[in-house]
Amino acid sequence: MLDKELALEVLRQIEEAAQKIIDRFQIIEGPSDFTDTPVGIEKMDAICMMLIVIGESLKNLDKITDQKLLLQYPDVDWIKAKGMRDIITHHYADINAETIFFTCKRKIPQLLSTIQKMTKDLKI
Repeated sequence: MLDKELALEVLRQIEEAAQKIIDRFQIIEGPSDFTDTPVGIEKMDAICMMLIVIGESLKNLDKITDQKLLLQYPDVDWIKAKGMRDIITHHYADINAETIFFTCKRKIPQLLSTIQKMTKDLKI
């Protein structure tokens, strides 16, 4: 049985982390903005922390919903979203700024939109 309140709380955490990524990414124009200055490196570090939060929260959401909720929203590659957490956590020294840039630019807005839709759908 779905614990709707717990699922909504996890979705809120994901939404908050995704919004932080979008806010922090606003000043980034290209991958080199992450690597060429101390401020850029700090931005990438902060964004990577939020990507870890998202991945961990998605894994928790799968547990709470018996891996059924995410399957209803195929617009996001949930396996890669969860896998990003593992890569960042276990191989941080090998993180590629281009991958983080692409994720922030192309994937996070879609993820945020989908999470907001999921939240709305669960509240009905």
